[in-house]
Parts: sequence; structure tokens; C-alpha cells
Amino acid sequence: MDANHFARPSRCLDRRQLLKSAAAGLVALPFGVHSQDYPSRPIRLVVPFPPGGPTDVLARIAATRLAGRLGQPVIIDNKPGASGMIGADAVAKAVPDGYTLLANASIHVINPSLYAKPRYDALADFAAISNLADVPLVLGVHPKVPARSVKELVALAKSSSTPLAFASAGNATSQHLSGEAFKIAAGIDMLHVPYKGSAPALTDLVGGQVQLMFDSLPSSMPFIKSGAIRPLAVTTPRRSSALPDVPTVAESGYPGFSISTWYGMWAPSATPTPVVEHLSREIAAIVRLPEVREQFASLGAEPIGNTPKEFAAFAKAELSKWAGIVKQSGAKVE
Repeated sequence: MDANHFARPSRCLDRRQLLKSAAAGLVALPFGVHSQDYPSRPIRLVVPFPPGGPTDVLARIAATRLAGRLGQPVIIDNKPGASGMIGADAVAKAVPDGYTLLANASIHVINPSLYAKPRYDALADFAAISNLADVPLVLGVHPKVPARSVKELVALAKSSSTPLAFASAGNATSQHLSGEAFKIAAGIDMLHVPYKGSAPALTDLVGGQVQLMFDSLPSSMPFIKSGAIRPLAVTTPRRSSALPDVPTVAESGYPGFSISTWYGMWAPSATPTPVVEHLSREIAAIVRLPEVREQFASLGAEPIGNTPKEFAAFAKAELSKWAGIVKQSGAKVE
């Protein structure tokens, strides 16, 4: 066989590739023309945790305003389970047309460090839309726990014949890892009790089935205000404006202790860029609204509202950071 024998299929392949590219362009053009009409039907916003938790609370605030600005309903779809992976997996596999979105917490970039075979790639399978807010965690205890400071809690843990039980929103969540990091920093032992979201965990904390919990302020704040939970410290480097009288863990004797959680929105990875950018601009406008900032502030949340590029870079950096925390803590998925 001569070289020309092999050249003919290559030329045919090139022509087929050109035809495919041209066809793709013809398909993309109508979408680009009509993307200005997006959305033309209701949008489903998947929250991979139960109603009442911090992800759900912030997502609903954003969804209400987003629906008003887009002129279409934004329907919350709570799909809890597997540390948020069931809901996130559903979005990763959804049609990438901008009508299925994900609102998730920083657990989204923590899971890859804890699961040997995750169901999806937390970065590659999603198009970053915007970071909604950054939120400190608060160390809260049941009112009957005889500790009114971090120092007293550590002393109680060291003197107790049985480990204190701390609740979390699930294995590998920031609440769980905050507890693990605190155990290392304080040199104490505690029993981790995972739940499917903050809401059921808080229910048991208020009921006295567990003694303490590191939780996001949005979901804990109502219980703190009612006196059902006593706050001992926040996990950020600075005190929260929502709880100005509550010290940080760092100033309570553990300098350098700094953990927060954040909440963002994503779409399936192949969602058209104009749609992603449109949604990002709307989110940025929403979190700048005085009434929304006031709502967020009352929950201890700092509004963000960044661009897709900024959020994607942030998520990548956070994935690396949490991988280090997971390795140091030795946390495992049970």
C-alpha cells in the first residue's frame, strides 16, 4: 500500500470534521440568538440538603429575588443525602440548558478529599455561577451543658468519663471537619454524630441528645436568639457582626484556628456561557440589594456575588485547602 492509500481517509475525516463543526455552529447560533429570551420556563434550583438548613435558607432568599428579576419561578428542589452528593450528582447529569441549577455549600469541594470514587468531578462537571455568601460557624452547646466558654468546654471534655457528642450536618461537612480540627487543637476526644443536614442535627442539639455542634450562623441564629442554644465562639479570625459579644475560637486560647463555610451556585458544565454569565450578573445584583444584605447580615452571612471566573478560581483554591485539612484531621467517611 502506498501513502496515498492512507491519505484518502484522512481527507475524508477532515471533511467530516468540518461538516460537524459547521453543524455545531448552526445549532449554537439559534441558541445564541434566543438566549436573550432566557428563561422562558421555570428554573429548578437543587438544594442537596433538607429544608431549614443554612444552604436552604440562603438559597431561598436568592431564589425569591431571582424569580422576580427573571420573570420565571425558581423552584427549590431539596434532594438530601450522601453529604450533598445525591443532589449535586443530579445537577451534574442534568440537561445543560440553564433550567437546572445547584445551590451548595463548601462541602462541594470537600467531598473529593473524602471519597475514593466520587460520583462526579466537583470542578470539571459544573459551571461556576457565583459565590453567594461566606459564613462563619458558631460553636453552640445545649443550655444544660455546664460550660460558658471554650476554656470551660475543653475542661469539661477532659474531665468527662465519656466523650462529649458533637453533631454535624453530615460526614465530611465543614461542621464535621470543624469539630475534628477543634479536637486536634484542644487535645480532647469527642464523639461525632452525623445527620442528614443541619436542621435534624439542630433538633437533637436543642433536645439534648447531643451536647454541642459547630454550625453555620444562618441555621443556628434563630435558636441562639431564643436561648435554645448557647453560643461559645465563632470560627472566623474576627468576631461576627451578628454576634459581637461572642469571642472567636482563636481569641479563646487557640490562635490560628480559622474555618468558615460558603454557599455558591453552579450549573451543569456544558451550560452555555451567556446563560451562566447572565445568572451571575443577576446574583451579583441581588446580593447588592440593601434588603438582601440586611437579611444576610441578620443570619451572619457576608454577601459575595462574584463572577464565574472568580468563583471557579476560588473553588479550585478551596478544594486544595480542604484537602489539607482533611489529611491533617484524619477524618473518614463512615
